[in-house]
Amino acid sequence: MLEGLIVKALSGYYYVKPLRDNQLISGEDQAVQCRARGIFKKRGISPLVGDRVMYSLTENGEGTVDEILPRSSELIRPPVANVDLAVLLFSVKEPDLNLLLLDKFLVHIEHAGLDAVIVLTKQDLTEASDESAEKVKRMYEEIGYEVMITSSLQGIGVQQVKDRLAGEISVFSGQSGVGKSTLLNALMPGLALETSEISLRLGRGRHTTRHVELIELDNGGYVADTPGFSQLDFLELGVEELSSCFREFAPLAAECKFRGCSHLHEPGCRVIQAAEDGIIQAGRYEHYVEFFTEMKDKKRRY
Repeated sequence: MLEGLIVKALSGYYYVKPLRDNQLISGEDQAVQCRARGIFKKRGISPLVGDRVMYSLTENGEGTVDEILPRSSELIRPPVANVDLAVLLFSVKEPDLNLLLLDKFLVHIEHAGLDAVIVLTKQDLTEASDESAEKVKRMYEEIGYEVMITSSLQGIGVQQVKDRLAGEISVFSGQSGVGKSTLLNALMPGLALETSEISLRLGRGRHTTRHVELIELDNGGYVADTPGFSQLDFLELGVEELSSCFREFAPLAAECKFRGCSHLHEPGCRVIQAAEDGIIQAGRYEHYVEFFTEMKDKKRRY
């Protein structure tokens, strides 16, 4: 049997790219069109894009996925395995930066246990005196996140992003209209037609079935071009897990007076005190309260 990486899943077929010495190989290796063994269906499991698999070739030049190797991570939406990194793209302008939505994305990323890089796009649309992007960068770096400011049109930060993606499977997520395709084209010149075709196949803007596909970079990295976490409704997240998804809350929550503190109204809550004292950012705490309320309301409805 051979070892490979599933780079696309479509209509019951899995497109598997060969691996050598357990490494993702950039180059001209063509993906092999495979079917999955029936045993997977009997066991109630399905191969996912991003899975490392063992496969065998058949007489017609196609193949069969025989074994799914252990996964380091598994996302439900989008359905991708072994993602190393979530790249959250948010534009500085057009559309304006939405920190509430950014924090919502970060909650989902933390819950999934992924590393996150925040990429602020369209810096070219701001005036030289506008330091809003730098302010946001400092704010999230203080919490512990990696933040990059970019302009695909001017080439600002593009190489920094590309270097960060080397050798990893990444998923791009964030606001719509932030220039994801433009950044992908800047990362890999010549991708323009392919990206356009992928967008059509994904049926963006139409009510059609979407699929996930890995775009190969020339540095051993793969990017999942996908709608990403487009429906952020907290259905996979328990309300008691929310505070752990705000990484700056964790060391404070351990010092709260009451076990299982919701950080909303309890006396002796260190998180509330830290928000009042400016130790944690007021905006982040407000977003936590908003998400907590939204989750409780949804729980009552369901």
